[in-house]
Amino acid sequence: MELTPEQLVAEFQDAVMELYFARKRMVALEAENAELRARLAALGQQDTAEQQGNR
Repeated sequence: MELTPEQLVAEFQDAVMELYFARKRMVALEAENAELRARLAALGQQDTAEQQGNR
């Protein structure tokens, strides 16, 4: 299948937009992941402190 120059440009623009939104989603997921890791670490520290207090 051969595309016209206009179709190639349209395909390229679509690909750029998909990459833009994928990058935005990736940044949001990275932020969510960092928040969850921090919460998990805090819970781990809390559990460790409680276990040491029960000794």
